[in-house]
Amino acid sequence: MADTTQTTGKRKTSIARIVLTSGEGAIVINQKRSLEEYFPRESHRRSVLAPLALTERTGRYDLRINVRGGGPTGQAEAIRHGIAKALLEVEADLRPLLKKAGLLTRDCRIVETKKYGHHKARRSCQFSKR
Repeated sequence: MADTTQTTGKRKTSIARIVLTSGEGAIVINQKRSLEEYFPRESHRRSVLAPLALTERTGRYDLRINVRGGGPTGQAEAIRHGIAKALLEVEADLRPLLKKAGLLTRDCRIVETKKYGHHKARRSCQFSKR
């Protein structure tokens, strides 16, 4: 087993860098904040911990996370993606379990760009006959 593993996870405009080391389950986000402090909403915390809970590795690894860009949901899902990739590097036999849960696939949906001559990406100007 590798001592330290570094991976990145992405979702929308959020990018999370994950450093996974063997330890007792400490999670530090952006050098100083705990998981509960950074994500006050329970659904975001559950999303972040999904790969560890699914593989039953919750208290086995320490995580140092650096996340930038986007909002809380995008950041939580970027962290989830990075943790799943890090677990895969450490223990390759977890691949079928993580793959079946859909944690290894990057969610490629992003905001569509605005087109010129339109109000938004697809919303056209109001039609007027005269």
